[in-house]
Amino acid sequence: MRVLWLNGEEMERLLEMGEVIAAVEDAFREHGLGKVQMPPKVYLYFQEGDLRAMPAYIPSLDKAGVKIVNVHPGNPTRGLPTVMATYVLVSPETGAALAVMNATYLTDARTGAAGAIAAKYLARKDSKTLGLVGAGRQARTQLLAIAELFELERVLVASRTRRSAERFAGEMGNRLGIDIMACEVREACNADIVTTTTPAREPVVKDEWIAEGTHINAIGADAPGKQELDPKILRRAKIVVDAWEQAKHSGEVNVPLRNRMLFREDIHAELGEIVAGKKPGRESDEEITVFDSTGLAIQDVAAAALAYRLARERGVGVELEF
Repeated sequence: MRVLWLNGEEMERLLEMGEVIAAVEDAFREHGLGKVQMPPKVYLYFQEGDLRAMPAYIPSLDKAGVKIVNVHPGNPTRGLPTVMATYVLVSPETGAALAVMNATYLTDARTGAAGAIAAKYLARKDSKTLGLVGAGRQARTQLLAIAELFELERVLVASRTRRSAERFAGEMGNRLGIDIMACEVREACNADIVTTTTPAREPVVKDEWIAEGTHINAIGADAPGKQELDPKILRRAKIVVDAWEQAKHSGEVNVPLRNRMLFREDIHAELGEIVAGKKPGRESDEEITVFDSTGLAIQDVAAAALAYRLARERGVGVELEF
């Protein structure tokens, strides 16, 4: 038996953002229709980070697989990414491994895609400004994905240090030809769409900074105890989660739920329900909307299946004896 190996550089070439968005949107639709298998994430906790296993099966793709992904905030000081991942794609028919992939960029891309899909259904259609709180790898793919679906005229970026925000503004502004300005967090929140990608465990976005009509993609909270938004924002907002079972213990809503500042009935929908047409998205220009992204295994298998198909079509990768 032979297995296809795809390295990180090959994965970046294969996974173009527009195609990833389409694949992930289809996966959310299947999730909303109840046509996927996706057990909850499994966590291992270490002194300096954590490791997660994320299996999923999408019958319409005839593909299944599991991602192993870490989050180690101290890794940049070691010259390593904060998030690294490996994906094993398998055949549902035989259970045999089809491919093993460097899934670090896959993780960034599919998360960016989810933010763009959420904005498609929850942001105002005429949104032209994007505020980024955080300037790391996730911020880059969030920007790239949203720029695929919206005609952005201005991007505001805030980071832990002014230097990193300015570096992001220079690099991504040149890449996309968009006016990007480094600023403070409060200024970044003065935008049509606000995206947060920090590892914060205390709110970094205050309630009074968010105007009516704003859409927020809350990306950073993906483990128990993490939160980026003032819970008062959530009390004012239409809240959409990617999956209730994950969000309730590790999403943006996990701390407010534990503190009884939010309740299950305060959650409007899962994103897949909106994509599938079972529940409405944005219903007025005035409402505040929040997408709570924890990252779903269905996003990974959809992106991995896309990469595998394209690799086979283009003769990319190395076949290895199993």
